[in-house]
Amino acid sequence: MKILTFDIEEWFHILDNEATKTEAEWEGFESRLHGNMDQIHGILKNQKATFFCLGWVARKYPEVLREIDNRGHEIATHSDLHQLAYEQSRTIFSQDLERSIKSIEDVIGKKVRAYRAPGFSLMKENKWVFEELLKNGIEIDASIFPAKRSHGGFEQFGHAEPCWIDIDGMRLKEFPINLASFANKNLIFSGGGYFRLLPFPILDRLTQNSDYVMTYFHPRDFDALQPMVPGLNLIRQFKSYYGLRGSLSKLNKLINKHEFVDIRTAESAIDWGKAKIVKL
Repeated sequence: MKILTFDIEEWFHILDNEATKTEAEWEGFESRLHGNMDQIHGILKNQKATFFCLGWVARKYPEVLREIDNRGHEIATHSDLHQLAYEQSRTIFSQDLERSIKSIEDVIGKKVRAYRAPGFSLMKENKWVFEELLKNGIEIDASIFPAKRSHGGFEQFGHAEPCWIDIDGMRLKEFPINLASFANKNLIFSGGGYFRLLPFPILDRLTQNSDYVMTYFHPRDFDALQPMVPGLNLIRQFKSYYGLRGSLSKLNKLINKHEFVDIRTAESAIDWGKAKIVKL
């Protein structure tokens, strides 16, 4: 099972960076979303994907969501204002989530069922997020990154395949990021900077040998002409900009060689009665 997803945000929605943290800063940057979305739509053709959209995008550029919906793709929420969940209070998180859902549903007229946290920022310390998701009608989460990372990461989760999350008797379907074993270490390869860094033959082999793949791409991952985001140190500049020039053709080759589905199709193919239950 190989799943194709995109997180729909602007090129300047870089987390953990003071120069791009809030709406006040965002107003000073040019928009590149429409051109980047045209590139994505251009390679998908008959391929369906799940698009995790910001509520902010839904309000500012509703035509972007309508185009995604008109092409038959699934639309989910990626929060409202693209903030790290573990930096938010429970009240602020819930308000942000509720606003994102309403903004998206107002544009497409369909129920939002799935969520992905910005930066995969769900951790053991803020597992109450799952309760708030359920309270707001979310049935599927795709926020678990079961390994260490610079922000977020739920290394203790211990599972890298679709499963149930059980929190105080309430259950939510989880589609975590997948892991691959390489040189006796867990390797992430299915999205973002990891995807841009690795050569295609390695990506192809890892994809072929994995029973479950959860991809995660951003429009900026395919924009080689985007400006440099201010405030990034040299390491983050490398992580954010390396491999942009060849990434779109790399993705095009991958989706033409392997069979990918969206989350709703994957969900319908799983026997949830036999799925593992992870209690938090």
